[in-house]
Amino acid sequence: MGGLSHFWERSDEIGRTVALLLLAMSVSGWVVVLWKGWVLRRAAKDIARAVPAFWESAGLDGARQRLQALDRERVLLPLVDAALQQPAGGTLEGSGALDTQLTRRLRDALHRALAHLQYGQVLLASVGSTAPFVGLFGTVWGIYNALLGIASSGSLSLEKVAGPIGESLVMTAAGIAVAVPAVLAFNVFGKWVAACEAELEGFAHDLRQMALDAAGSRSPGQA
Repeated sequence: MGGLSHFWERSDEIGRTVALLLLAMSVSGWVVVLWKGWVLRRAAKDIARAVPAFWESAGLDGARQRLQALDRERVLLPLVDAALQQPAGGTLEGSGALDTQLTRRLRDALHRALAHLQYGQVLLASVGSTAPFVGLFGTVWGIYNALLGIASSGSLSLEKVAGPIGESLVMTAAGIAVAVPAVLAFNVFGKWVAACEAELEGFAHDLRQMALDAAGSRSPGQA
């Protein structure tokens, strides 16, 4: 703590702003990492349980109820509702072919589900890509101020150079320390989101086919 307080006292407004910015980036990044890890793990677990439970149900009403109980992140239920939705008459949506209507509604529901799963990825990418440069800027600014102080004192010694410059280099290390967890989490979460996306796309495709088969059985003459 003594070193941090000494660094804070020696820094000017810009150096302190950089330090506070790195702190804010670190806190926000870890909040997103912990929250998003919990959400994605829960969503993946729910998808693995809910999809088989849906297809194992005896009827559509029971299947929807089971899905509603298991789908805690609400990424599967909107797909079912989109497949069962009946468009209002006299609209452009209602005038299209059934397969086109289903494709549009399921696509929109799938995009909303993926947007929920991908939420926070932009922040992690931003922290991971900018934190090292923010820390580097803090280092450059600290070295600049240290050199100005040495020049104004009129005396040059290893002690006077090593101390301020060493403290300034800590900013670069801090920037890297902030960026590394964000980059690793971004890559891991991207893989998890891709796995969930594949499962959701497969479920949406099966729902579309189920709706088309049901419509065909009700209207044998319909294409």
